[in-house]
Formats: sequence, C-alpha cells, structure tokens
Amino acid sequence: MATAAVVETHLPGLPCTRGKVRDVYDLGDRLLLVSTDRISAFDWVLPTPIPDKGRVLTQLSNYWFNRLDLPHHLLETDVRQMDLPAGVDLDALAGRTVLVQKTKVAPIECVVRAYLSGSAWKEYQATGGVAGISMPTGLEESERLPAPIFTPATKAAQGQHDENITYAEMQNIVGLELAEKMRERSLDVYAHGAQRAMEAGIILADTKFEFGLAGGELLLIDEVMTPDSSRFWPADGYRPGRPQPSFDKQFVRDWLSGSGWDKNSPPPELPPDVVAQTRAKYIEACQRITGEPFPWA
Repeated sequence: MATAAVVETHLPGLPCTRGKVRDVYDLGDRLLLVSTDRISAFDWVLPTPIPDKGRVLTQLSNYWFNRLDLPHHLLETDVRQMDLPAGVDLDALAGRTVLVQKTKVAPIECVVRAYLSGSAWKEYQATGGVAGISMPTGLEESERLPAPIFTPATKAAQGQHDENITYAEMQNIVGLELAEKMRERSLDVYAHGAQRAMEAGIILADTKFEFGLAGGELLLIDEVMTPDSSRFWPADGYRPGRPQPSFDKQFVRDWLSGSGWDKNSPPPELPPDVVAQTRAKYIEACQRITGEPFPWA
C-alpha cells in the first residue's frame, strides 16, 4: 500500500540544497542525500509526486553500488546510524536517505546507449550519427546498436537542457586521462547492469552516470541505473521500429505530451490513475532487478 508522498524534507541545523528530486544536506566532508517523491519531466518539476518513487531510486542505486566492484561514494544506508537531528521522522526518511562521500563532481553526464531511442534517434535521423559517432544506415527507432556507445553531455543548470557533446569535447573539458577513465567505467558498469537487467526480463536501453573526485580517486556517485536515469523496456514486448513500453517515467512524459500542455507554462496535475500506474511501474522494475520484494509496496 502506498505511503504518504515525501515532497520536501526539513532537517534542522543542516544546510540544504534542493534539486529536482533530491534534498542534499551538507555535513562537511560528507553529504546526506534524500530522494523525495518529486518527479520531473521536460525540465519541469511536476506538481504531483509519485509516492515511494524516492525509495525506488534509492533501493535500486544501493543494490547496484553493493554489486559493483569499483570505487563509489556510498557510506551508509541505515538512517538510524546517521546521527540525524533529534526529533526528525526516521520512518519518513527510511529507504530514501543515504550518507555519501562528498566529491568534486565532474561536469559531465556519462551516457551509455545500446539502443537508438530518444534524443539519439532524433540526432540519427538528422545526421546519420550520434554524438559524432557514425552509425550504419537504415537503422530503425529503438533498434539495438552494433555495440554500446558512450555519448557524453554537459550537465546543465536546473531548468535547462543537458547538451550532447562529442568525446573530443569532453576531453577538452576534463582532460584526456579523466575522460578515458569515465568512459571505460561507464561502459563497464552499463555492461554489468544490462546483463543483470536482461536476466530479470528488462532491456537497459540507455542510462547515465555521474562521477566525482575525492582525494584524487574517481568515484561513481549520484544514482545508478534507476528508472529516472535509464530507459527500462520489458524484453518480452520489444519490437524495433517504434517507441517501446517502459518501466521508467516515459509513461508520464507520454501522458503530458497528450494532455495539451505546451511545456512552457507550469505543468498540470497528474491524474490519480497515472500516478498509480507510474508508481507500479517503478516498483515492478525495482523488484524484478533486485529480486526482492519492495518493503513499502
């Protein structure tokens, strides 16, 4: 049964920065990340939250961090071990809150694509390639690429679009050595995630990663292979040549696109059935990939 949606958190005495979906509390050399139930689309935070969405993102990210054999920022997942201010509602924070190492965040979104969808499909139609990478002619929408490709983007300020760039442009921004490390790790993590997702009957069509530096070490940070940072498609419904059904927020995007909203003014409220179906899709993806029941279902 859905719990009450958490739209915003307040932890007395801790400085907070609010992103589109996360509240970030600064603890000096560490950060407290709280994934709320806010949902964004088309660079807007929607007025209607999706109950437990933040917990899905957190539980899936924690699952991947615990499986991956590479340095990452995760330190603690149990709110009762985090020395939080007295009187805060630990039950509301449970499952959506993590303590992490603070890093100097690299200003690049590390995107890995294995299927031709979204902005990559639009770019391919216009140029015959993706992010400066030549592609075979005659590919269809949602078609599997010959091999996964790394397509970086610049991290945009809130309310603005990320901008796809070439790998050469990324090298100019972060340097040759760091760019290569980020590219290799992104492709390696994607390969691990895609294999596990396919075992669960889910195609990981594309995903994005973030990295940060701490003490000279490159750490995987933020969220990892969640419905907010990835395209998850049910493998049994996959058909190239068209958009795919999904376990991610494409369902919400599709409803918004058909609602008559102009995408320039404040977005409309989501209907209850869209909220319920979106929540169910997120939870199903989490349960299938982790192989565990979702504790707040």
